[in-house]
Amino acid sequence: MMLTAATRLAGVVGRPIAHSLSPVLHNAWLEAAGLDGAYVAFSVAPDRFAAFVDGFRGGSLAGLNVTLPFKAAALAAADRVTDRASAAGAANVLVFGPDGTVSADNTDGEGLLYAFARQAPGFRPDSGPLVLFGAGGAARGAVAAFLAEGCPEVRIVNRTRARAEDLAAAFDARVRVVDPGDAVAALSGAAALVNASSAGLGSDAPPPPDLSAAPSTAVAMDMTYKPLRTPFLEAAAARGLVTVDGLDMLIGQARPAFEAFFGRPPPPGPDVRGLVLCTLGEAP
Repeated sequence: MMLTAATRLAGVVGRPIAHSLSPVLHNAWLEAAGLDGAYVAFSVAPDRFAAFVDGFRGGSLAGLNVTLPFKAAALAAADRVTDRASAAGAANVLVFGPDGTVSADNTDGEGLLYAFARQAPGFRPDSGPLVLFGAGGAARGAVAAFLAEGCPEVRIVNRTRARAEDLAAAFDARVRVVDPGDAVAALSGAAALVNASSAGLGSDAPPPPDLSAAPSTAVAMDMTYKPLRTPFLEAAAARGLVTVDGLDMLIGQARPAFEAFFGRPPPPGPDVRGLVLCTLGEAP
C-alpha cells in the first residue's frame, strides 16, 4: 500500500494496543475497496488522552476507534454524542469534523446484534429476557442494544452487587439485579444469555455458570474472542444451546466505524473473519 498526500487516515487508540485486530479489519476493507486510505494503531498515556484527541481537531485524522481504557474519556471529549453512545455511557468511535468538532458514537451494541444475526439467524431480542453475566462497560452497551430492540427484561448477574446496581440504575425498570446465588433461577424463560465478563478466562478462574436451567431455545453469546471458544460457550454447547462467539461482534462494531471514517460501507468481498482467525492462529 502506497501512501499519498491525499491518503485518508483513521486509527484505533488504547493502552495496551498491540493486540488490536482493528487494523487487520480496516486495512483489508480499504485494500478491497481500492480506497486511498490507511488505518493505524495509537498507544497513548492515560493522562494524555484528552490532549491526543484535541491534536486531531480539524480533520487531519478522519476518526478513531477507541478501546480500553479510554471509552468513557472519549465520550467526555466529544462535542456531539449520539443517543446510543449516551445510553452506553461510553464511546468507541470518534469522528473529526473539518470545523474542529468531535462527534462520538458507540457501535458496540450494533456489533453485538450483528453477531447474533450472523450466528443465530432468526433470533429476536424482543422474544424474551436477557440474562447478562457481568456489569462492566461492555455490559452496559449490551443492555442498551437489547432494550432498544424491545427486550422485555434484562437480568444482571454480577459478583459485585453494587456494580450491578449501578448498571441497572442507568436504565428503566426492565433491568433488574440478580444475586449470583439465584443465577440458576434467573435462567427461567431466558431468550439470550450473554457473558460480558472476562472473569472465566484465567487459570485460577471459577467454572462457568450452571446453564442447566436455561431453555433449550436460548442463544448464548460470549463477547470475548480470545479464545474463540470460551468456557462459557463450551458450557452452553454442552447444554445444546446455539452459541455466538465474540469475533463477529468485533467485525460488526467495526463496519459502521469504517463507513463513518471512509464514507462508504465495507466492501463485501474480503473474508475478514477468516483473515482475523488466521491472525489469531485459529482455523477458519
